[in-house]
Amino acid sequence: MRMVFGLVLLVGLGLAGGAVMMAKNYISAYQNELANERAARAQVVPTVDVIVSERPLKYGEVLAKEDVRVVRWPENALPEGIFTDMSVLFPEGGDNRRFVLRAMEKDEAIMAIKVTEPGEDAGLTSRLERGMRAFAIRVDVASGVSGFLRPGDRVDVYWTGSVDRISDNARGDVTKLIEAGVKLIAVDQTAGGDLEEAVIARTVTVAVRPEQVAALAQAQTTGSLSLSLVGADDDTIAGGIEIDQRTLLGIETAQIEAQAEEEKVCTIRTRRGAEVVEIPIPCTN
Repeated sequence: MRMVFGLVLLVGLGLAGGAVMMAKNYISAYQNELANERAARAQVVPTVDVIVSERPLKYGEVLAKEDVRVVRWPENALPEGIFTDMSVLFPEGGDNRRFVLRAMEKDEAIMAIKVTEPGEDAGLTSRLERGMRAFAIRVDVASGVSGFLRPGDRVDVYWTGSVDRISDNARGDVTKLIEAGVKLIAVDQTAGGDLEEAVIARTVTVAVRPEQVAALAQAQTTGSLSLSLVGADDDTIAGGIEIDQRTLLGIETAQIEAQAEEEKVCTIRTRRGAEVVEIPIPCTN
């Protein structure tokens, strides 16, 4: 009997020791996993909710709630002017619609600079920077770069006209660069840059300073204007370009010097003793 009791006691002690070891291993593994998870969380970048476009958006469209969605965005890489609250982007009450001012692709962050204020129309005024004015230039297929102009492009403006009645040193028709790198903000009545094909415009609208408005108005009244498209990555500024007819054809102006006609002097000879003297008298012919 005592042997059986001792055997049971030994078995119980063995089972208890095994249970303790299993519990110790489990707790140790749990603590290791917990430490690994905490270390992983420490390396994760904090994020915030940001409102982005659900689909491609074009200039002039009305921005609706179904056109946007909320995504998680890294907190240390937030663009300036983003929206994080739907109630701010879509305020309640009245006509508080917002319009798209700049084309946006899918999943692009909605920014204040890309949409109008609530209830504001998407007009040209939103495209004019401080101190700039909008001015319309008449163009055709030749002067308008064959219809390949788009809002946002930059152009050089050339004036062609006659200077015969302006300068005493008349040179006929002259073509001169009067404005360089002017920005287009509209083509006809289209201010968005999403034109799918070439459009033969009748007018283009440029953003210029007030003094440039006066110069362009005078130039458009006294001659014809032509536009030259500037490359997207071209940062050079042209200047001092002027061509007249003689320069174009390579004709050099001959310098004719007027030679004064020699004045005629008439004389008569008379003898005074042994000396002969010439006395000037008025010429009769």
